Amino acid sequence: MAETGLKGLEAVLSIARHGSFRAAALELGLSTTALSHTIGRLEASLGVRLFNRTTRSVSLSGAGRAFVERITPALAEIHAAMDTARSQRDIPAGMLRINASVQAGREIAPTVLAFLRQYPQMQVDLVTEGRLVDIVAEGFDLGIRPADLVPRDMIALPLPTAQRHAVVVSPDWLLTHPTPTNPAELPLTDCLRVRLPNGAVLRWPFEKDGEHVQIDAKGRLTVDEAAIARAAVLDGAGIGFFIEQDVAADIASGRLIRLLEDWTPPRPAFSLYYPGRRHPSAGFTAFLAMVRGVRRS
Repeated sequence: MAETGLKGLEAVLSIARHGSFRAAALELGLSTTALSHTIGRLEASLGVRLFNRTTRSVSLSGAGRAFVERITPALAEIHAAMDTARSQRDIPAGMLRINASVQAGREIAPTVLAFLRQYPQMQVDLVTEGRLVDIVAEGFDLGIRPADLVPRDMIALPLPTAQRHAVVVSPDWLLTHPTPTNPAELPLTDCLRVRLPNGAVLRWPFEKDGEHVQIDAKGRLTVDEAAIARAAVLDGAGIGFFIEQDVAADIASGRLIRLLEDWTPPRPAFSLYYPGRRHPSAGFTAFLAMVRGVRRS
């Protein structure tokens, strides 16, 4: 058992979270082979199989589920003790893990780079993904999401940049279609459908002078990734609905034409959020101080 240690237990939890040796290996910075050997040694020392493996799937065995239930709170206590110890350091050092949407990751990236320049003993693991995760259960220190998606039991710190939506289309599309002047004039069958991380299809929200409108896009293409939607709209596939920063350069260059700008007012900014900590690490405290400094500037 001593051969696997804390890293082996963390490996078990990572595989259990992801349901995949490959995804867990990427998270842990190991090769899949090394991770498999670690789990094999742990299983051999325990005398039970923790995971059922096939060529297509990985799942916890009965013994594995019981094992994970027992070690999860124990590891949380160990990490809390480590955070307490680190909080005594004067110089920030160690790893800070941040989970964010792609757009939020882009917004926080300059602050992360400034933080790494100022504190050379710090590392940052910035993970961007569409799904909204439980940052505590998945081992993140901080999350960044739109303010209305921040869990209520978290401490939230609004970031300074307000967000906006942008409705855009290619110049070629406008050559053969009339320009809509309000949401009711949008040709719904030419509006690309956007699938949200929870699987639902976005209803395009509009607002003007206190009037709120939502439309159901009925285009033939449904996407869940902004870069694919952008490429489709540039290719003339129809009208797209984006977070403004995803297409700002295209609008500025004329590659895309913005529609209904007066119907897309600013929306809530992103918020950085985290659970309450009794003994935050020096690195965690320094990063929050830097974010607050950016907000004031």
